[in-house]
Formats: sequence, C-alpha cells, structure tokens
Amino acid sequence: MKAGNTAKTLLIFASVFCAQTASAQYVGPSGVETYKTVADILRNPVDDAQVVLSGYLIRKIGKEKYIFSDGVSEMTVDIDDKYFPATPVSEKTKVQIRGEIDKDLLRSPEVEVDFVSVLKE
Repeated sequence: MKAGNTAKTLLIFASVFCAQTASAQYVGPSGVETYKTVADILRNPVDDAQVVLSGYLIRKIGKEKYIFSDGVSEMTVDIDDKYFPATPVSEKTKVQIRGEIDKDLLRSPEVEVDFVSVLKE
C-alpha cells in the first residue's frame, strides 16, 4: 500500500470515528435541579433553571402575565404573545409550558415561558 493511500485511509477512519462519538449523549443523572410541580419551584427556585410543566393558565393578570396552576399550586408566568399556539387557550385548556425560572429578591419566582403547547386530554 502506498503512503498516500495509508494517510487517506487513516483520515477516513478518523473522520468516521469522530463523527460517531460526537453524536453520543449523556443519559445519566445530573446535579441540575429538576422541577416536576409548581410547588417544587416555589420551595426551591433556582434562577434560570429550565422547567417543563403541565397545567392550566387560569387567568390573565397583566399584559403578558398569567396565573398558572398545575392543579395543586399556582404561580405567575410571563408569556409573550408570540409563544401562544394558533389554537385558542382558555382556563379549561390543558397546556404544557417550557421556560426558565426568573427569581428576584423583591417578588415571588416566575417562569419566563418560551413555548406553549395545547395538550390532548
């Protein structure tokens, strides 16, 4: 085998190997706080922590502020109009919200929502 062919073969092998390892994902436990309920957030809010919650937007309290309930506890969420789905949402519509916690010393924690989807019941 010529030296040029050997180098090409090694380069191709290295490219394939690197591409395969780059797509691997860590699936084990992490030290990041996981929130499953509104009560979890209110008990120990961590600023900028990502959350995914299911429940209801039970009332509008400001321009982009709503009270969200998971059926047990309630909290304020901030949702820009552009994140609402095309489907109308009322206090009886079950939704999933995704966003991050906004924790401030002068008020209760909120969730800044960046995704809203309607859930089928």
